Amino acid sequence: MTSPDFWSSLRPATQARIGLGRAGDSLPTERVIEFAAAHAAARDAVHLPLDINELTSALSELNLGAPRSVTSLATGRGEYLRRPDLGRQPADLDVLSNSPGYDVAIILADGLSPRAVGTHGPAMVAALTTELAPDLTIAPPVIATQARVALGDHIAAALAATTALVLIGERPGLSVADSLGIYLTHRPQPGRSDAERNCISNIHPPDGLGYTEAARVVASLVIGARRLGRSGVDLKDSSRDAIETVTTTALN
Repeated sequence: MTSPDFWSSLRPATQARIGLGRAGDSLPTERVIEFAAAHAAARDAVHLPLDINELTSALSELNLGAPRSVTSLATGRGEYLRRPDLGRQPADLDVLSNSPGYDVAIILADGLSPRAVGTHGPAMVAALTTELAPDLTIAPPVIATQARVALGDHIAAALAATTALVLIGERPGLSVADSLGIYLTHRPQPGRSDAERNCISNIHPPDGLGYTEAARVVASLVIGARRLGRSGVDLKDSSRDAIETVTTTALN
């Protein structure tokens, strides 16, 4: 007689690997296979290149201007993984010259999961545009390959943008291989530190943060950064303040 699985009702509530069970001194075969598949998906997410043509086509439909592409000094995926410093430096930014200046620059960087950018990038940009326009001017999107977050500082500075939004593929895990993060830097320039940025992470609907909610948080941070004059540790998310005020008023 098979004993009931205590964890079966809890597994749908989390992506964590819980209640794996045992078979003698090891895991059950099914769990071993699941782990191997998750590990393979994470490796593929890191190494499979971003489909620039497909992403460019999807972004073009948003009518933000023709997307442009740049790359870092890392010449390949192996060098990108071994030399994070090269991923922070641009190879050439001539394609961004003669910029009239913008309030916001949106950079889509492959990061450690090109899959995440390809899957979630266009819809996330559309949600950001809905929240930010027409109050702010948005530069045509820039696609950055072999890119780390700091590459966005160089790109946004070349575009003469007041605020940089770097949409980047996050490091894959054994539960999620396509999670997207957004890094906000006000008055971006080469040399900005991580303490001068704000991050919204774990964007991968339907299981992670949704596009609309993420865009609402970003819009709140952009407004806050413009008022404060800087981003980073001094800038807090106030996107829930209005909701809490309305809720409190209704209850009273």
